[in-house]
Parts: sequence; C-alpha cells; structure tokens
Amino acid sequence: MSRTAASAVALSSAVDGEPEVLEDVTIHPAWLDLKGAAGNLREVQAHDGSVPDAADHRNANDQVASIIVSIRALAPHFPHDADYLNAAVADFERWAGGGFGLPDFYDSLLAFQPQHHRVNGLQHLVVFPMYTQNGSTDRFVEAVLIEVVWPEFVAALEADLYSNPLFVPIRFIDFTAGYDTNSAVLFPETVAMREIPTFTWGAIFADREAARFRRVVRAAADITKLPMPNAAARLLDDQWLTEETFVMWDLIHDRTHMRGDLPFDPFMIKQRMPYFLYSLEELRCDLTAYRESVRLERAEDTDDTTRDHAKLVQYAVIFDRVFRFAITGSRVRNYDGLGGQLLFAWLHQHHVLHWTDTQLAIDWPELPDVVLALSDTINDLYWQSIDRPKVAHWLAAYDLVATTLTPNPASRWAVRDLPLDGPPKGLTDLVMDDEFPLSMFYEALSKKMTSVIESTSGITGRSA
Repeated sequence: MSRTAASAVALSSAVDGEPEVLEDVTIHPAWLDLKGAAGNLREVQAHDGSVPDAADHRNANDQVASIIVSIRALAPHFPHDADYLNAAVADFERWAGGGFGLPDFYDSLLAFQPQHHRVNGLQHLVVFPMYTQNGSTDRFVEAVLIEVVWPEFVAALEADLYSNPLFVPIRFIDFTAGYDTNSAVLFPETVAMREIPTFTWGAIFADREAARFRRVVRAAADITKLPMPNAAARLLDDQWLTEETFVMWDLIHDRTHMRGDLPFDPFMIKQRMPYFLYSLEELRCDLTAYRESVRLERAEDTDDTTRDHAKLVQYAVIFDRVFRFAITGSRVRNYDGLGGQLLFAWLHQHHVLHWTDTQLAIDWPELPDVVLALSDTINDLYWQSIDRPKVAHWLAAYDLVATTLTPNPASRWAVRDLPLDGPPKGLTDLVMDDEFPLSMFYEALSKKMTSVIESTSGITGRSA
C-alpha cells in the first residue's frame, strides 16, 4: 500500500463518516496560502511573537485573515482535529482583535490532543506561534503538516512493556520556515500562551532523525572505512525501516526520563546544574533503550518483527551517538556531544572499538556487554545520588566522566580548585564551555564531516 493510500485508510478508520482525503495536501491552495501568510507575518513579528509597530497592524490583520480562511478551508480534511482548529481560529481572532500583543494560544493548545489519535499515517494540520527547538528561537507563527508514524509492533510494545501515552512519533509533510532547520520535535511548551498547562503529549519527527542519521552515518563509515554489518547497512538503504527503528528507540528513551533510581530532578538543566549532568541523563536514557533492545533481541518469546527492530535500535544508538552527536553543534556546553564522546572513549578503552591503520573497527559480538557496563556505571551513580548532598553528587558525576574523558587542561574542576563553601551556582559558573574538548580522532573527523552535518538542516524523509 502506498503512503497516500495508507494515510487515507488511517484517516477514514480514525473518525466517523467519510471525509474527503487529499492525495497531497501540500498542493492545496489553502495550504499554500497559509504558508505564505505565515511567512509574511513573520516579517512584522517581534521575537516574542507580538507585532509592536502599529503601522504593521493592517498588514498583520490581512495575514491573520488569510490564515483563518485557510484553516477553515483545510479543516474538513482533518475532522479528528475539529475542536483544535476551531480553537485556533478563535485564538487568531482574539490576538488580532487585541492589537497583536503577546500571542496567547493556550485554548487551542489544550484542544490539540494528538496522543488520542496514534494511527499510522494519520495527518494533522498544526498552526501556532511558537519557537522550534534547535531551530528558531523566535515565537513566530509556524504551520506544519504532519503524519503519525505508529507501526503495529510499536503499538504492541507501548501497550505492553513500554507504556508511554504521551509519546507521538511523526513525520513531516510540509512546514514553514521555523522547521527548515535542525528542529526534530513538536513540543507544546514551545507555544506562546498565558500560562503553563499540564503537558499531555510530545511529538518527535522520526523521519528527520532517520534521514540525517542515514546521511551522516554513511559518510562517516566511508571516511573511517568502518565495515558495516549487513543489518546496519539496511538502515542506510531504507528510510522507512530507519524511521520505525527510531520510533522504537524514542519510545523507550522518552519514558525512561522519569523511571529508575533518579536524583530528585533528572532534568538537571532546569536547575542550572553543570551541563555534564544533563549529558549523563540523556545518555542514560539512550543506553536504557539499548539495554531493552538487547533484552528483547535475546528473549525467546520476542516476535520476529520486534527482534529485528531491536537489533537495529542497537546499531542506531551506537552510530548516531558516536558519529553524529559527538561532532554536531558548537562546543559551548554541548551535552549531547559530550555523551557521544563518552560512549566512543568508553568503547575504545574497553577494547571493543579500534582505530588501527587509519581504519575503524568494532567487535560486534563483545559490544553489547561493554555498552551495558557503561549503562550500569551511570545507573549506579544515580542510585547513590539519593544518599549524597547535591555538590557531592555533582563531583561524583564529574569524576565518572573524567575517568574516561580528559578534561580541558585549564579546568578548575579537574584539579578541584572550586569554592566548595559557597552556593552551587559558583561551581556551575566554573564549568568551562568546552570542559571536555574533542579528542584528536574527533578533531580530524569533524573537519571531514562538518559539511555533511550542515547539509542535514531541514532534511526530511521525503528529501533524503
């Protein structure tokens, strides 16, 4: 069945009645008008989403009127989102009627509940003033057409072992400028609103994750002359297979954040803790996904489809962390980069990853137990944290990383030249922007990979 046909079946089965289903919403005149109006509106919006100059209000009114007409024209094709789209129209009307101050889309955000419609291929129209994480920091009006990715084997995993009712994996159909970036998430907390509600969903673009993985890993494997196992090579050749693999990875990763023996708040960046603690939290969740995939692969009662994807998740975690995370982004408190560096060095120092004669090699049979040993080490740090004062936990976490990675020679943390009798903020301030610099291996790899990584900005499954 084609993607278009699958979407049609999903839409008809998810709602009552027989809605008209467009073969390609991206060419609908109302969608093109909506994109154009959002693009014009961003020219007069301020960083916070308002339109501060009264001279621009007539133009803003015209653009909002066009957006409202477009939403109404497209709404019949998204009957499962009727309440949300009606609320979005009301929020746009109130914003314009109030003189284009700070936009408040609280009501429409509450009405948008995609977690209730996790049907493979189901499409949504989403329009909010919002910033796009790892994309635009401006709360401009953005519009995005999305499609749910919900394979049967993932639905079965979520219904049984890995309950995660808030998780919504999606793929791009089309989008405005804020998503022509590195952003791969659609999170409610990015929306402009008057108060913070209890968030009930979080969406991740599996197609963008998969597409950039395939491009980056293919290039890195060529540069490092790494022999690719046949199963891993399938990921590089098959976008849909890779999307499904990332959905399984994200499902387990996402639910891990609030499970296990945890410090009081595992989302440590919110408390302005040192960035290496957030590195460990993200790596802990990825390694938990790896651990569960190993368990599912080895279990006798795992069905063939799940076992196949469980093996692919293991390759995805290793390759994405080692080849992309470590050298993506700036060196300013790059917590994901640090996690990739830590994993690479751990594998090398435990003799399952080798760089010999300018060629990378991995001992695949021995790899899982070494990866799980790193997972155990981080889990043990967390388990001990409940009995430690905050600063002692921070120091222990630093030592865990510094045991494997070499700190910056100028680091005051490395030699414990720290104001331990002052507030914790003083310790955070002394963490260097690049506390654990890239190794010589990564410095060389980064020079060859920079253009490849930069080329993935805005990539989707359709453009890969």
